[in-house]
Amino acid sequence: MPNADEVHIARTSVLRKLIAFALKEPVLAILVVVLVALQCTRPQPWPTLPRLVDWPTVMTLAGLLMLTKAIERSGLLMWLAHRVVHHVRSERALACLLIGLAVVLSMLVTNDVALFVVVPLVLSLHALTALPVKRLTIFLALAVNAGSILTPLGNPQNLFLWQVGGASFGAFVWALAPLCAVLTALLYALAWFAFKARPLDLSGDAAKEPVDRAYAGVAAVLFVAFVLLADSHHAGIGLAGVAGGFLLWRRDAVLKIDWALLLIFVLMFIVLRSVAALPWVHETVGHLGLHTPLRAYVAGAVLSQGISNVPAAIMLAEFTKDWRALAYGVSVGGFGIAIGSLANLIAVRLSKERGVWLPFHLVSIPFWLVAGVLGGWLLLNR
Repeated sequence: MPNADEVHIARTSVLRKLIAFALKEPVLAILVVVLVALQCTRPQPWPTLPRLVDWPTVMTLAGLLMLTKAIERSGLLMWLAHRVVHHVRSERALACLLIGLAVVLSMLVTNDVALFVVVPLVLSLHALTALPVKRLTIFLALAVNAGSILTPLGNPQNLFLWQVGGASFGAFVWALAPLCAVLTALLYALAWFAFKARPLDLSGDAAKEPVDRAYAGVAAVLFVAFVLLADSHHAGIGLAGVAGGFLLWRRDAVLKIDWALLLIFVLMFIVLRSVAALPWVHETVGHLGLHTPLRAYVAGAVLSQGISNVPAAIMLAEFTKDWRALAYGVSVGGFGIAIGSLANLIAVRLSKERGVWLPFHLVSIPFWLVAGVLGGWLLLNR
């Protein structure tokens, strides 16, 4: 039998591990706590909770995570990034190029994967010549939020709204293209004044990034096939093929994905749909009149500032079927307060820069206000 000291040490160790986990994955920890609280105050049978999850969305996200991980580990993205910046001559040109790279990548391989390419690239270039890393980090966070608006692949909230809205891939892109174009143009206009035209010498960037061509090629082909299957509402078949193939050939594409993100997404469905079903919540949100596009848009843009745009999309989808207005709202909601989009938190975390939050909000909050006006005008006039 363990003595009292051993029991105390064991409990302390468990507590420390739980605290460390909560600090590492705060969103996941909060969702678990809220779920436990809901089950204590308004219990539901545990076997019924999985029914609240939109599994086609989760399967689509899982497949995309595997495919983007394969492309990332092939070395193709970093090789491309170094090739793109090789002939840059000024700080302003570098900023504009990196913003463009972040925008394009976020359209194709999700906003967080885009950040995992461009932010480390900035840090590696900073080793060659002095760069305004804080400022670049801020603009790259805004860039992936702007670029990811365009496609269902760009971010989790788009993926969810694409699945529940029933629109085709092309129809979704066509609907979101004006907002993406306007906000990207606004970001470039701001960057023109934020970065100087001082000369840079990056000729010493001779990084030889190895590319596994077979890995990259297979991932690219499977990426197109998977998107086509997801577009035809067969994400489960696509996921089975992608996961099975990579487990047999390159299992790192499956084992190294962000499993915590998938669990967070599952818990978001359960928690937020349970919260939305609470009588007082349902009555309060119901009184907002989200049946009109403008109100749904404003609700998405504002609620994202408090709970982030992915949870906002999931929760508000219970009260409005206007996926386009909601997509506009939560897309704009990714700007403003940092919590509006998890990409903002990822960008700052990757940069490892201190004292970035104040300058971030000095840029992002005014950007959110202007974007809110422009987004509302586009929504009502197109």
